[in-house]
Amino acid sequence: MKKGRVDSTLSTAPVVTCMKTLMMVFNFIFWVTGIVILAIGIWTKLDLYKYLELSSIYQPEAPYVLIGVGAVIVLVGSLGCCCTIKGHSFLLYMYCGVLFLVFIMELSAGITLLVYKGKLEEGFREGLKNGLERYGTKGDEEITGAFDELQAKLSCCGINSYADWFNTPWGREQKEPNTVPISCCHGNIKTCQNTNLPPAANNTHLPVFVHGCHKLVVDFINGNMGPIGGVALGISFFQVLGALLACCLAKSISKAKYEQMQ
Repeated sequence: MKKGRVDSTLSTAPVVTCMKTLMMVFNFIFWVTGIVILAIGIWTKLDLYKYLELSSIYQPEAPYVLIGVGAVIVLVGSLGCCCTIKGHSFLLYMYCGVLFLVFIMELSAGITLLVYKGKLEEGFREGLKNGLERYGTKGDEEITGAFDELQAKLSCCGINSYADWFNTPWGREQKEPNTVPISCCHGNIKTCQNTNLPPAANNTHLPVFVHGCHKLVVDFINGNMGPIGGVALGISFFQVLGALLACCLAKSISKAKYEQMQ
């Protein structure tokens, strides 16, 4: 091998080593983002869905999409480490293509979350109104349970105030007038249930939660879905950097192998 070719090979080797190091750092960060998205999906399924299922625009498969995307990222990140260590150009080009597909998935998910966030307010108003009408009805135990958990956890009652319960089918069936569900009560539950509540929610000393659930739910969901959508968009563009690194590493490895054959 001529001296010029030896020098060229020696100059290419550090570049390949540097690119492999950068790829390993990217793969680790990529793998961690997959764990984060997977955790968000599981949290959405176990906790956040209790609020989402009361919305008229709720999509029950949404948590599974996040879980699926997170699991795919964890798997792809692990495979990316193997591809980088082995240093096969073909595998790295394949990894680049997979990263591009993940970029499309995450970009779509982020945009969907941000668009979906804008429709939540009206969707929750319709969903909560429907929940009031079906509360306590045989066969709608899931909605009844979701409404009770919502009111107890957020310390709220009704849509706009506790007075929303007075003219519902459930409220008209009660022996005492102006009665609300036990999940609206705080303090002495018996006193709450036996109190003929005033029609206006302007007394903070009442034995029930005086604030309606609609605004609290929308604020809670917007406060969580906005950041989640923003993170998804940010992470998606991070994949573009990884794809470029994978392509550059593949080219550098191919170049180094070609020079060694000279």
